[in-house]
Amino acid sequence: MTQYFNYIDAQWTKASSGNVFESRNPANYEELLGQFQASTEADARDALEAAHRAFPMWKKTPMGQRAKILNAAADYLEKNVDQFAEELTREEGKLLSNSKMEIMRSAQTFRFYAVEGTTFTGETYPCDDPGMLVYSQREPLGVVSVITPWNFPISIPARKIAPALITGNTVVFKPSSDTPLIALRLAEALHHAGVPKGVFNFITGSASDIGAELTTNEVVRAITFTGSTRAGERIHQAASLTTRTQMELGGKNPMIVLDDADIDTAVDLTVQGGFALTGQACTGTSRVLITAGAKERYLDALVQRIKSIKIGNGMGAGVEIGPLANQRQLDSVLNYIDIGKTEATHVYGGEHLTGPGFDGGYYVQPAVFTDVTQQMRIAREEIFGPVIAVIDVEDYDDAIAKANDTEFGLSAALITNDIRYIQRFPLEIEAGTVKVNRTTTGNLVNAPFGGLKRSSTSTFRESGRAGLDFYTQIKTVYIGR
Repeated sequence: MTQYFNYIDAQWTKASSGNVFESRNPANYEELLGQFQASTEADARDALEAAHRAFPMWKKTPMGQRAKILNAAADYLEKNVDQFAEELTREEGKLLSNSKMEIMRSAQTFRFYAVEGTTFTGETYPCDDPGMLVYSQREPLGVVSVITPWNFPISIPARKIAPALITGNTVVFKPSSDTPLIALRLAEALHHAGVPKGVFNFITGSASDIGAELTTNEVVRAITFTGSTRAGERIHQAASLTTRTQMELGGKNPMIVLDDADIDTAVDLTVQGGFALTGQACTGTSRVLITAGAKERYLDALVQRIKSIKIGNGMGAGVEIGPLANQRQLDSVLNYIDIGKTEATHVYGGEHLTGPGFDGGYYVQPAVFTDVTQQMRIAREEIFGPVIAVIDVEDYDDAIAKANDTEFGLSAALITNDIRYIQRFPLEIEAGTVKVNRTTTGNLVNAPFGGLKRSSTSTFRESGRAGLDFYTQIKTVYIGR
């Protein structure tokens, strides 16, 4: 069995504890992908100190050299896309086609920031004193802790690490313990690209063992985290006054379907947003708010569509939905399905799938509930699985009120052809990502991404050119003669 190592100060090293943990295939948990380092606080300090030592040099490294390294890392990912995509599917469970897209998107992200970083600069300001030059310059912050989840285990790290490095920061990267192998491949890409000693560091292990060190150590100047709202809140509160935080957290994303909506389109978008990736996306569709004129046709068509979905190993031909990521996810989703059965009307699905093709994996049939009210737990809490709560609304205004009646504000969609509501929706919905006649999931590499309310710290956006802001501070300079 292959044992994989941390990457600290340009060296592949074992954890000081001497302990390891395993990564297994959620489609067949008998398959062991590898052993990874169960790191300690001491290992985390070593990684942070390496990044701290490397910062002065990296800050002064010419922008073109930083960009060259990002492009070389992108080359490495593209060259190995077939191998890495297969490993991603075996480790996380998503479809092989989705894994390939994620690897290529990660490479695209590195290339995007290799270009955008070269034009990200300060401004000059008019001044009444003709002998004075006034301008601002952007400077890197220092050591950045990057802590990421398992559902997009290479693309989310890429959109954090690339802007951090191109702006001159140094990085310590801790991935989810459910997907350490594909995260290690990202570390390999930067290693093969020639990233200097200490500039980028990779460490695996439990958040309970190393999380506090990575978020409270005095050398950490910024923390970028994607995960649950509860965990993000703890990190945000524990960070020091001078440490920046960027938190992309949970969602309870609504899709509004009005009477005039094309039902086939609404069903397709529900399946894409709510069931693709097995519902394990922070922007996944969780609530469908629907008017009476569309409800019956929609439910009938949705159930028929679910019955036709092929569920199985993400490596299989024709498979549309893979397994949940781990036993915890399976237990949590099945628990919410049981809760839904006591609260609302169970329309279809929700079974734990077993038998040939399913034994050894964490499979569940997509579930649909109707007669859901605003007070029910399945309408308010993030399930993070293939479960749709259908909520009755009287009209557009009622739909907006119910859609906004949540602590979250990550993503939202409207399905209609009525131009009145298409124009009003972006103004009235409380969400950071707003879509019309499209699924709630997905965002562009070159567009800002982030949530409102408790879906984010509402400070700095990720992705796009806006994603560079978080990693720089502004210094204003006055030069007289």
